[in-house]
Amino acid sequence: MGMNRVVIVGVCGSGKSYVARELGRLLEAPVTHLDATYYDDDWNPLPQREFAAAQRELVAGARWIIDGNYNGSLEIRLRACDTVVMMDVSTWTALRGLFSRQARHGAGQHASGVYNRINWTVISYVLGYRRRMRPRVLAKIREFAAGKDVVFLTGRARTRRWLEEVAGERSESPRV
Repeated sequence: MGMNRVVIVGVCGSGKSYVARELGRLLEAPVTHLDATYYDDDWNPLPQREFAAAQRELVAGARWIIDGNYNGSLEIRLRACDTVVMMDVSTWTALRGLFSRQARHGAGQHASGVYNRINWTVISYVLGYRRRMRPRVLAKIREFAAGKDVVFLTGRARTRRWLEEVAGERSESPRV
């Protein structure tokens, strides 16, 4: 099965946006960072009904890569995808990613898909993710993405190897 409709989930700082950009480049598919859909320039959230409608519109396309957790609307993306990439990194790897991203890019929203906003709420979310949110995400993957390809990327090295595998598969298969 090919990768045409890819959902990327995981904790803040896990590398979702990086993987989305790289897959978009490798697969020549449009990439959507859900933070850009959900928040405006002043970090005001979109109302939930509008956010869900925007995602339904996104997943109607034939090819896409969407990164972001947003557990309340994850079902929309999981039902429509053919591949789920779970950025399943440790808490310390995620915290390191969060702070190194802040150091590299600064605060705010950037055209590259980087959305930096470190505050106690974000740090607390990262600290509790594996215990509280991860089981909920995995349950939704089991329920709404059963039978689909699910890839677990557990660290930076594993992520690099997997992206190299995807690149190798793309170079070996004829372009359609």
